[in-house]
Amino acid sequence: MEAKIRLGISSCLLGNAVRYDGGHKLDRFLTDTLGHYVEYVPVCPEVECGMSIPRESMRLEGNPDSPRLVTTRTKIDKTEQMLGWAERRVAELGKEGLMGFIFKSDSPSSGMERVKVYNEKNMASKTGIGMFARTFMKHFPLLPVEEEGRLHDPVLRENFIERIFVLARWREILAGDGSRGSLVAFHTKHKLLILSHSNRHYQEMGKLVAGAKQIPRQKLFDEYQRQLMEGLKIKATPKKNSNVLMHMAGYFKDQLSSDEKAELIEIIELYRKELVPLIVPITLVNHYVRKFRQPYLADQYYLRPHPIELQLRNHV
Repeated sequence: MEAKIRLGISSCLLGNAVRYDGGHKLDRFLTDTLGHYVEYVPVCPEVECGMSIPRESMRLEGNPDSPRLVTTRTKIDKTEQMLGWAERRVAELGKEGLMGFIFKSDSPSSGMERVKVYNEKNMASKTGIGMFARTFMKHFPLLPVEEEGRLHDPVLRENFIERIFVLARWREILAGDGSRGSLVAFHTKHKLLILSHSNRHYQEMGKLVAGAKQIPRQKLFDEYQRQLMEGLKIKATPKKNSNVLMHMAGYFKDQLSSDEKAELIEIIELYRKELVPLIVPITLVNHYVRKFRQPYLADQYYLRPHPIELQLRNHV
């Protein structure tokens, strides 16, 4: 893809001094590594809705499903100010072509999950969602979203980044001729990637594509996108990846020597037991794809879902 992927992001993660104490939470992976492939659209809910820098800290209080946003010391209720702005801002962001959002963890405005909510006894439970994050996710339920804290987990990091690259390729299909044929071609190249996440979605999407001619175009594309993004959100596991790798190994049953077959199966099994990272069997399969010029596997995005420079599969 020539164009960078556009991602929304909590502004403080880019090193912008917008936090309540006048500081920031610069994340070097997001700026220096992932930043080579994405274009960030920074958002600071507190500042953009009219609050100052620095400012009094805030917290969520009351019902976790519909909490109030209240200043910690003076107990000023900022709920309506934040919610009114959030509704307007997500409408604006809908025109930005975003393919995901990275939120600041634990924030009463931007935390994606497990945000502290205080009850009337001043006891906190980690059951809340930041007010802006909740509004954003409600408006864009299929967009990949994550928190910078969760992105320190290699599996969650790989899953999120994989999804934004898949969505970027899907958006290219939508921006092109938008034909049923282009959807079929897209699905064919992503079949094994989908299978590595969810066999159920793999089966259902296969049936959807097989009946593409009988489904109104807009309904077809909307349903395919829903299943695609929901399926990929399910985490891949060593067991599911190993099943896909064994499936791919079957394409070389007539070309590999007995020793080569044994080596490939052994490496897949080492990965399944989590003794080597995914990049090890992937590299060997890629070698055989190139050596034997296997056309179907050569087109599979499972083997290269995101830039290798990100080294995401070195750690899962």
